[in-house]
Amino acid sequence: MLLVVVFSLTVTGGAFMRVVYQDALAKGEHDLEVGVNVLQQILDERGQQLRSNVAILADDFGFKSAVATQDTDTLRTVLANHGDRAGADMVLLSDLSDTLLASSHHPAGSTLPFTDLLEQAQQQGAGVDVIVEAGQPYEFVLLPVRAPNLIGWVGMGFLIDEALVEEIHNLTRLDISVVAQPSGDTPFYLVSSRRDLTDRTTPIDIADDPNYLTRELALNLAGPQQTLALVQVSRESLLAAYRDLQWQLLAIVGLILLLTTAAAAWSARSMSLPLTRLSDAARRIGLGQRLETIDVSPRGETGLLAGTLLSMQADIDERERALLHRSRHDPLTDLPNRSSAQECIMALIGQGQPFSLLRLAIERFGDINDTFGYALGDRVLITLAQRLAHLPSSDFQAFRLSDDEFLLLVRNLALPAGWQDTLLNDLSEPIELDASPFRPSLTAGESHSPAHGEDPHLLLRRADIALETARRQRSAWQRYQPGQDEQHVRQLRLIRDLQEAARDSQLWMAYQPKIEASTGKVSQFEALMRWQHPSLGFIPPDEFITLAERSGNIRLLTRWMIDSVCRQLAEWRSNGQTHSVAINLSAEDVIDPQLGQHLLSVLAHYDLNVEQLSLEVTESAVMQDPALAHRCLSELRQAGLTVAIDDFGTGYSSLAQLKQLPVAALKIDKSFVMSLDTQPDDVVIVRSTIDLGHRLGLSVVAEGVETAAIAAMLREFGCDELQGYLIAKPLPGHEVAAWLDHYHPRDILGLA
Repeated sequence: MLLVVVFSLTVTGGAFMRVVYQDALAKGEHDLEVGVNVLQQILDERGQQLRSNVAILADDFGFKSAVATQDTDTLRTVLANHGDRAGADMVLLSDLSDTLLASSHHPAGSTLPFTDLLEQAQQQGAGVDVIVEAGQPYEFVLLPVRAPNLIGWVGMGFLIDEALVEEIHNLTRLDISVVAQPSGDTPFYLVSSRRDLTDRTTPIDIADDPNYLTRELALNLAGPQQTLALVQVSRESLLAAYRDLQWQLLAIVGLILLLTTAAAAWSARSMSLPLTRLSDAARRIGLGQRLETIDVSPRGETGLLAGTLLSMQADIDERERALLHRSRHDPLTDLPNRSSAQECIMALIGQGQPFSLLRLAIERFGDINDTFGYALGDRVLITLAQRLAHLPSSDFQAFRLSDDEFLLLVRNLALPAGWQDTLLNDLSEPIELDASPFRPSLTAGESHSPAHGEDPHLLLRRADIALETARRQRSAWQRYQPGQDEQHVRQLRLIRDLQEAARDSQLWMAYQPKIEASTGKVSQFEALMRWQHPSLGFIPPDEFITLAERSGNIRLLTRWMIDSVCRQLAEWRSNGQTHSVAINLSAEDVIDPQLGQHLLSVLAHYDLNVEQLSLEVTESAVMQDPALAHRCLSELRQAGLTVAIDDFGTGYSSLAQLKQLPVAALKIDKSFVMSLDTQPDDVVIVRSTIDLGHRLGLSVVAEGVETAAIAAMLREFGCDELQGYLIAKPLPGHEVAAWLDHYHPRDILGLA
């Protein structure tokens, strides 16, 4: 019986140790699987965050405009700023010919190096992969830039560095390495958390490492060099408890050998059952099942292992919940993010439930950060988020879309009229910033489903269009109106085509004469820009000039206009005619310190006198930056150029500003002139303006003169010059000479 007992103890002890050994290795394999999942989730989360940041940049109106114009300085600045905000380590932008326009790691003009990533982006609409640049791995995202057609590719990348693998190592207690495996060659380490690596450039054998259990995660399988992530655990650390248990078991066996055969049989039986249950519990946890308890004794190693398994299960659940929450919520305000909003909108559309989207923006939020600092700016965001999250009605659900934008989903379309104004007033209650009350200014754009679409991206875009409309109209709230989408597309097309308009002779200059009111003699011509689009037809100047100012193209148009007008003056001179022309300047031109030098250089190029060119600026253009405008206009005046205030009476300038400006003439806006013979109030305004201009030593020009009666009244009031359809419509340059030949003042003004 003793031999039977010894044999039984030996077999039982060996089986026990084998189970423990296999359990230790199984636990190691399970930890590796968990580590691979954690690593994959972290990389996916970073990739999604990076993709969201790149998508925001690719959808930015100003950025698209800069790409369309290939304004490299603006592109570098926008890429650098957006990359800094996103925490990206690499940023780049290429055109459609794969030539880099701007990059943090490559010279401008070089070829886009990531051809495999570009092919993926072209096929799938977005390229997300791990690349190796200068011996360092980057998680990189490449997205198209559309306006609305494809105009370039923009990308950002996070560096997979020591800090990242160390963070994952601390989280999972596993060794994380990133290795590169060139085609047909042995792999080598790029970055690793292993402490035993002294020379990471030494080639390694991934498949045969006796000291570690290893799991591979393919980060990039395309291209000549594969990139792999290795998740490893030391066999020595896994089997440390096993070796300790060996000695304990030997002691137990020795003690049991001193006892009875019955005690030996009972000991063997009492050890096998808990281990079986622990093994089964480990297997079920590995399959993702949730265990509340494990039916083993709470004492001894089995109890310790059972507690460890339950604790590991709780840790895994908590990490998964934390990762899921971080991927679905804004880290600053804890509001659901854009991805959550899109999924919620998609769910409501699938249910057929009507709803509204209210897109809210904090006006001049950049000024808040500049004035109060980013910490107080964050307090504004957090306070507004709390107000949105605690709205009294359950019909509202708030999200944060970007730095200064929130989204409010409204499920109840039967709210009382004017609820939007009430909501904005409640949200705009003062916020204490550094002991000073600050009242945020909010603007809202609204879209409805299904009236305005049944797609999350379409509804969000149309709410954004309504928001931009509200900003332009300086109103607190606007609802999307059908057709605004088409207007938005038209504006994008005009901005894009404006680059080619001057080159393809779509732009041309018209010249409208001004005459002396007393004699009828032609004193000057005003140059007016016209655009005949090849497919859209005639584009009104107010439309394309406004778009040029918003897109940063106005200085390009101004320089084209200056060159065209001076070339026309030179052509007239060659035909024996000497004329003077007035050109209009925008707000951007008025504060351009290089304008005067450019004007003089063009005049010198065409051998023209400075008296042949004069400038007209509007009141609103001067008032955008009065100090800088005064300095620039003074320099132009000192250079010999005459300056006139255009559209006088429609702006916001004060008499104090007017008397300081270096101007020689005032142009009364046509809105006061065209009804002069029927509106007594206009008579008072025009007569007073003429008297004011003369008392300030300025000549006065009236535009919009369309009848002889109005011309007679203006002469009676003492107006110096007249301009309008009564005299002539704007003429192409080649028709000016013929018009002058047939022009007779007495036919128009009734002069002798």
